[in-house]
Amino acid sequence: MARMYSGKKGKSGSKKPVKKTKPSWIDHAPKEIEQLVLKLAKAGNPPSKIGVILRDSYGVPSVKSITNKRISTILEENKLNPEIPEDLHSLIKRESQIMKHMEINKKDMPSKRGLRLTTSKILRLIKYYKREGILQNDWTYEKGKIY
Repeated sequence: MARMYSGKKGKSGSKKPVKKTKPSWIDHAPKEIEQLVLKLAKAGNPPSKIGVILRDSYGVPSVKSITNKRISTILEENKLNPEIPEDLHSLIKRESQIMKHMEINKKDMPSKRGLRLTTSKILRLIKYYKREGILQNDWTYEKGKIY
């Protein structure tokens, strides 16, 4: 599949484990892993970072293969979901960084284009999340504000 704005193919992200079954080297029970997820979420980590910490520090290749639940589902059940989804939050953060850069470098045209593309991605995601019921319909996006 091609990239959104470049027309190039590029590489996709990291590869998931081939087997969907619980690996033999894991000593943790599903309840223990859920408790670890909750502990890491209470420490302020987003779901993607929780998965990386579990993979690197605890040797858990996939939370779903062990608990039969995704990290976001575990957080949802315990009402620890972030207010806005993580991908939208990171795009908003990126947009504010580009805007800060543009205040200093007013003639940086590639950054201006990047700002337009990032803004359009944010608006597209907001429309999707409102349609799916993840964001409330009265939720509004204010440019430059970090949520």
